[in-house]
Amino acid sequence: MTTSTRGTAKVPAVLVLEDGRIFRGRAYGAVGETFGEAVFSTGMTGYQETLTDPSYHRQVVVMTAPHVGNTGVNDEDPESARIWVSGYVVRDPARVSSNWRARRSLDEELRAQGVVGIQGVDTRALTRHLRESGAMRVGIFSGTALPDEGTMLAEVRQQPEMTGADLSAEVATKEAYVVPAIGEKKFTVAAVDLGIKGMTPHRMAERGIEVHVLPATATAEDVFAVDPDGVFFSNGPGDPATADGPVAVMRAVLERRTPLFGICFGNQILGRALGFGTYKLKYGHRGINQPVQDRTTGKVEVTAHNHGFAVDAPLDKVSDTPYGRAEVSHVCLNDNVVEGLQLLDQPAFSVQYHPEAAAGPHDAAYLFDRFVSLMEAERA
Repeated sequence: MTTSTRGTAKVPAVLVLEDGRIFRGRAYGAVGETFGEAVFSTGMTGYQETLTDPSYHRQVVVMTAPHVGNTGVNDEDPESARIWVSGYVVRDPARVSSNWRARRSLDEELRAQGVVGIQGVDTRALTRHLRESGAMRVGIFSGTALPDEGTMLAEVRQQPEMTGADLSAEVATKEAYVVPAIGEKKFTVAAVDLGIKGMTPHRMAERGIEVHVLPATATAEDVFAVDPDGVFFSNGPGDPATADGPVAVMRAVLERRTPLFGICFGNQILGRALGFGTYKLKYGHRGINQPVQDRTTGKVEVTAHNHGFAVDAPLDKVSDTPYGRAEVSHVCLNDNVVEGLQLLDQPAFSVQYHPEAAAGPHDAAYLFDRFVSLMEAERA
């Protein structure tokens, strides 16, 4: 990715999809070129959390909401230390930020971090195209001397696809660190960082959990060295079919029957550990308004998602696995995609979405309490 950070409001920009569809607009953020997988997010708020979510690594995010940047950028809401999206596509960015916590505009933040974007695009038409044709490789090109269309398309088609991409180690912490419990310490949890968001260990800390965040390359020995009451596998980017290391670690946890909780990528890791396959969704689930049913209670939740892959597990029966019986615990009401798994004979479960819910909604926050209940039961 090559970038410049000079003023960009009137600089021409072009978005080129790998199937040859082209959208023209103006530069937003840094000027230059960038590549990734084109995906769309349906959230109307929470753009700062989306941008800093490591799960979006190597993705160019199209915002379906027409107005983006209204509340600027603050220093409290980032989910990690940097913006992870490869590129950003908006229709009508805010010209003025208006929020008491704002420290700078979104455009300024994108330029400061070298994130190439495009504005003035018909994002409704682009989203409909991705829904019909599927997520695909894309490039954003901006500047006064743009290449010809054929050259831009050729560059896009030379980029790697998301299928087969092993990305979790690229976004995870390199060194282990500890998030202390808030108030009285009740439990210790080893959290395998596959692209963890900052709010996730905070949600556990609020419940009296001391969280030891470990690199994506952590071994089973690393996990058990912290003497955990429970083990957590985080969200993250890439193709779960490449995650053989985390799958092996999870199987070791299951063999010890240590309480286990996984979210997003962690749900796919549990699926693989149990012997299920995974597959790439046509265009994925992204945003903060996805309806999911908890089949254990019948309750319907509005949930936050970012996943382009899913677990291939049967919805209509209990499955026998090497670690006991397993069933699909949650399902997306839009398309019947598996959104959660649970073991019936030992304390392990997972969901495909983000229950820490930064920037909302908070319907699924109870899942952290469910994890606490598993650890309490195991201790008792």
